[in-house]
Amino acid sequence: MCDQGCHPNPLAKYIRALHCPTRWVIIRFIGNGKKSTKEIHDFLSENNEGMTPSGLYFHLSELKKAGIIGVAEYKEKGGGAPEKVWKLKRKSIVIDLLDVSKEAE
Repeated sequence: MCDQGCHPNPLAKYIRALHCPTRWVIIRFIGNGKKSTKEIHDFLSENNEGMTPSGLYFHLSELKKAGIIGVAEYKEKGGGAPEKVWKLKRKSIVIDLLDVSKEAE
């Protein structure tokens, strides 16, 4: 909420999810296809965006919370937990300023 008593901004979830340049790299890498967590991690490492697995899961979970990406499937790997395969759920975000204004009234 703003200091003038407005309703929460419906765009806030996108702003929070997209403020980080690494998340834009992830979105572009997934593109129109599907990428496993390992593929994303390897790509980031190869492009000087390396991070810990927990750091990557944080970025993926923030994008998922905003509805930008989702789990497309699970890939079975030798005896451990299945690996998540991600896809874009949204390829664009449309802002209708009139609808946003109505929500704030």
